[in-house]
Amino acid sequence: MDPEQINEITKFAENNEDWSTPRENYPKFIETRNRGKKCDDGILIGPVRPRGPVNGLILRHGYIVAEWGDTTRVDYTHSAVKSYLSTCAGLALDRGLIEDIHDPVIKYVKDGTFDSPHNRKITWHHLLQQTNEWDGTLWGKHPSYDNPDDVVRQPEEPGTYFEYNDCRMNVAALALLHVWRKPLQQVLKEHVMDPLEASCTWRWDGYENSWVDIDGIKMQAATGGSHWGGGLLISARDHARFGYLFLRRGKWRDRQLISEDWIDKATAPGDINPVYGYMWWLNTDADSHKAAEIAKNSSAAYARQWQRFPGPGAPTSSYAARGGRWPPGLDGPRTRHSDSNPLAEGSQRNHQKGARRRKKISTCT
Repeated sequence: MDPEQINEITKFAENNEDWSTPRENYPKFIETRNRGKKCDDGILIGPVRPRGPVNGLILRHGYIVAEWGDTTRVDYTHSAVKSYLSTCAGLALDRGLIEDIHDPVIKYVKDGTFDSPHNRKITWHHLLQQTNEWDGTLWGKHPSYDNPDDVVRQPEEPGTYFEYNDCRMNVAALALLHVWRKPLQQVLKEHVMDPLEASCTWRWDGYENSWVDIDGIKMQAATGGSHWGGGLLISARDHARFGYLFLRRGKWRDRQLISEDWIDKATAPGDINPVYGYMWWLNTDADSHKAAEIAKNSSAAYARQWQRFPGPGAPTSSYAARGGRWPPGLDGPRTRHSDSNPLAEGSQRNHQKGARRRKKISTCT
């Protein structure tokens, strides 16, 4: 790796913090922003906390080769949680809890969420690609509250229209809770974060009103974002482990935590939006002639996403968990299929006797 380029990346990140989102007044900012929309009541129903300064790190073959800021600090990472939510679906498919990704969700969820003639057509595939067009109200929020175009519209046929929508991601989280019969926070901890030897500082907050009864036990449904508070509170170093797991095709040490088949499914181009898979952003080589087709079948605010991520110099095999407000030109955690130049969130510089040493983030082989 070129030390000058690494230094350029770290300096760029440090000098391009997004000051449009304040640090200490961040909770108030979120509430005010939501209330400024026509279709959103702006009421927070999950925890929010002040955000920290910009931080991040870079891995190379499992080693931390660069670091900026406090990478052990935990912060809400907003829509990056969607890639973790998707992973809970993949784990369910790997274990046979979901038989087929194209099954209607109503086959598994009998609480009324998918009972209407419209919603009963929705499959797991639709939920994960954000083409489900679920219609209803969940936790006091309607999909129009998070419509990126800030308009109320009638839902399209499931599977025909792409809209990035936290309300519908919360529906996906609730559906997976019914499949697993235990909190997704516990699923992620047992099957991913503990085997990755992640810290004990992360958490996945739900809403104050997202409690449901499963087999006579009260459980809190997780969230698929942080639009109304809550979400994934995690450090850059723990993000790095998750990103590196995907870089290694689901294998950590000698254990296959997530099947390669699932990683292929999760990072395949979407039916409607070719730069979006199963809650992962992709660097698909979508040429310009597809723009009109994408715009026709996507909310206007996201019809241009294929032009925005991540940059002309990145390989088409790149994919990323994106959330909140990243510095211009940077996203994370990002991975690619080759080990030749991995870029995931996580790094540390360790100085000993005046010399820089590389510290390994894992003992993967």
